[in-house]
Amino acid sequence: MTLEHLGIAVRDLSAATDLYRRLLGADPYKTETVATEKVTTVFFRTGESKVELLVGTAPDSPISKFIEKKGEGIHHVAFGVADIRAEMARLRAEGFELLSEEPKPGADNKLVCFVHPRSAGGVLVELCQERG
Repeated sequence: MTLEHLGIAVRDLSAATDLYRRLLGADPYKTETVATEKVTTVFFRTGESKVELLVGTAPDSPISKFIEKKGEGIHHVAFGVADIRAEMARLRAEGFELLSEEPKPGADNKLVCFVHPRSAGGVLVELCQERG
């Protein structure tokens, strides 16, 4: 398992992209909308991992709801895994609560699954596997 990316919820994607462009001294490598999750993302590379900026595309999106409750900031920590289904089974056996029974298509050509914060010390954890 490796640190894949940090997900940061933002209200204004353009302003946040400019801020992180200046902060990291680099341009983003990808902007992508994931319609099923009602989110638009911007990715920056930071060494071997990434920063993902997320903005909700609808008031009822998970990101919009997060910002409404908690404000802008770190939304999730994502870990890269080689076999997401095996990792999901391992985590279930360890007593973690997963937010889906099967991995779903996510941004940046990944299959993803989230671990509920109440079973992960208050942190939303994302598992990511490269789609191939």
